[in-house]
Amino acid sequence: MTKPLAFACALAACAAVSGAALAQTPAANPMPDGSHDMYAGLGVVSKPRYEGAAGRERSVLPVFQFQWSNGVFVSGLSAGIHMARTPQVEFGPLLEVQPRRDDGGNGGAAGGIEDTRIGMYAEPDNFGAKLPADFSTSFPENRLAGMADIHTRLQAGGFLNLYLSPRWRLTSRALYGAGNDRHGARLDVGVQRLAMQLGAQHRVTLAAGVTLVNRSHNAAFFGVSEEESFRSGNAMYAPGGGLKDVHLGARWNWVLAPGWVLTSHAQASRLQGDARRSPLVERPTNLTVSTAIAYRF
Repeated sequence: MTKPLAFACALAACAAVSGAALAQTPAANPMPDGSHDMYAGLGVVSKPRYEGAAGRERSVLPVFQFQWSNGVFVSGLSAGIHMARTPQVEFGPLLEVQPRRDDGGNGGAAGGIEDTRIGMYAEPDNFGAKLPADFSTSFPENRLAGMADIHTRLQAGGFLNLYLSPRWRLTSRALYGAGNDRHGARLDVGVQRLAMQLGAQHRVTLAAGVTLVNRSHNAAFFGVSEEESFRSGNAMYAPGGGLKDVHLGARWNWVLAPGWVLTSHAQASRLQGDARRSPLVERPTNLTVSTAIAYRF
């Protein structure tokens, strides 16, 4: 399979599933020509309704991660190509699906096997509009009620990972195309400790990082326009760009039998800067946990 054709297939697989993966790029996996390494399974996830929400939701979580010998990979709803041919560096193009957000929260999600990406309320700045005297400025029970829906978007960009040692790597990925105007940009930078061995059947991966975004990204997910303010009761808010969050994650893979693995994931994140000050934020510190059983074939 040629790289362009394989990448198109990977994109189709991602777009076919509603939701987004918060997945680190899988490590390059040298394999004989024409071979592949694939996992697929099912589990459950508990996560905030949206970034900064106090309420939580629980749902069934599909888990899949596919890698081919030519460098193409699909992990959750991310897809890319490993272009480097040296063990110290990984880089290549990357595609990821941003989920829809409506007044019910974010859309569904999908996870990978190697991923580790998994906000106390502050009074927001008020940029604006004078409200009628009888207009209530108290927050509604659902702060997304009256807010415009954010549509599903395909983001494009790339990744670059640098190995400090066989088990430590610096990770980075940049994506563009989020939000209804498709101008939202995000940069994730972090450090990862790969596959610590705890006995013969257990592997643990740890990660820490930060996310930086542009003004369009923050405006899409944390901003409140004048029209939205009147519809929702949230104060008008026009955030700028900058540091959006810091996060810590851990993944535990337990090999139950040849071909079967139990994969569990936890990620804590804390919103920062203008994102944290948004009137949509109920709790700046969020936790996502999931567990799933997957089969390797």
